[in-house]
Amino acid sequence: MTTARTAVPTNAPLLEARALSFHRRDEPVFGSLNFRLHTGELALIEGDNGSGKTTLMRILAGLLHLDEGELLWRGQRLQRDQCIGDILFLGHQLGLKADLTPLENLRLAVGLHGCREHVTVASVLNEIGLGGYEDEPVRQLSAGQKKRVALARLLLLPATLWLLDEPYANLDRTGIALVNRLLEEHLVRGGAALVTSHGAVSFHGGEPQRIRMSA
Repeated sequence: MTTARTAVPTNAPLLEARALSFHRRDEPVFGSLNFRLHTGELALIEGDNGSGKTTLMRILAGLLHLDEGELLWRGQRLQRDQCIGDILFLGHQLGLKADLTPLENLRLAVGLHGCREHVTVASVLNEIGLGGYEDEPVRQLSAGQKKRVALARLLLLPATLWLLDEPYANLDRTGIALVNRLLEEHLVRGGAALVTSHGAVSFHGGEPQRIRMSA
């Protein structure tokens, strides 16, 4: 006896949210939230402080559980074990081990999630402006340099969906331009991204979709 598989529509969104809601201590943080994100698209998550932008990101990354609603991945109910390595979250906590060097941190990430073709840890560190800092302990780097180490994972790991929570924080103008370039290149490669930012997202890929958070 064989089990029939459900056909996935060829035009199915990469990620779809249906009537998502989240409560904290019985108080609504956000809801009811609906959106679709296809490959090649960027969505900007907007809302006041405390509106649930970071909470939404953590739910999408699998760090928090939904109270209500449904998440679909490529047309099927999202199963975390089926998209490990395909969703990359960069949040306020950068996920770096302070006593390791940038080189060691990135090699650890590659060991867990694999590496994109035609890039190396060394080439990525040079590209993001950390050539010469490969062997410095992360704890000795500036806030902006630490952020660049975290951003290097975007270039290095083969994730399709980027979840970027305030990716421009602690970056100078050169760093902000770097984030915009990384986003443009990722979308051209067929990736997608959700971004929260208190500043404007400026890139040449067209107007992003806007997701407004509200309780």
